[in-house]
Amino acid sequence: MPRYKLTIEYDGAPFVGWQRQANGLSIQEVLETAFFAFTGETIVVHGAGRTDAGVHARGQVGHVDLSRDWRGDKIREAMNARLRPHPVAILDVEKVPDDFEARFSATKRHYLYRIINRRAPPTFGRGCAWHVKRRIDAGAMHEAAQRLIGRHDFSTFRAAECQANSPVRTLDFFHVTQDGDYIDIRASARSFLHHQVRSLVGSLEHVGSGKWTADDLEDALHARDRARCGVVAPACGLFLMSVDYGEQPVS
Repeated sequence: MPRYKLTIEYDGAPFVGWQRQANGLSIQEVLETAFFAFTGETIVVHGAGRTDAGVHARGQVGHVDLSRDWRGDKIREAMNARLRPHPVAILDVEKVPDDFEARFSATKRHYLYRIINRRAPPTFGRGCAWHVKRRIDAGAMHEAAQRLIGRHDFSTFRAAECQANSPVRTLDFFHVTQDGDYIDIRASARSFLHHQVRSLVGSLEHVGSGKWTADDLEDALHARDRARCGVVAPACGLFLMSVDYGEQPVS
């Protein structure tokens, strides 16, 4: 059976998350329903990351096995026609080797968290950023963020329900930049713990507002205690931007 890699974009606001759940509509369910309408096959769409309810994606990656050998552009066009009116789109489809796994073959994941920092509420892109009214210092946030780069036990910034075997992760990149009212926080790693990015961002906001210092953030990391985490930033500001796979030969 041919295997296909899918690059997927979605607005996470209407969904309970990536993974199929009994309590509401998921992105995975919408995709699998569209594939059934297109091919008549009941298939599973495997994703690179199980984004939570309300989290968006510009470059989620999935893979599927189909019984028929289709052109990638044919799959893309047919699927996008059947995904309407859901805010989900297939950006690209390519055939990949049978051993390609959207989740386990990934070498790095890149996330963006966006804050809009002003008194007035957002009008454009509402639901795609965390609205923080009090003025925060993006420069102080960036300096503090550099303390977290590297291999650490991130227990403080891990959700209580996280199912990962170990809280140790290597954070490769953690940058904070500002453009006008928008503060962008970008994080890259091979893998992340459940709620790790949102927990880190919420704690960085404490630094930006002056509630914490960079030392306080580092102390929270070394405490390895979930109770020492700052607020968990809301899901609406988080985007899975892209997933890297290194050199992946295409058949």
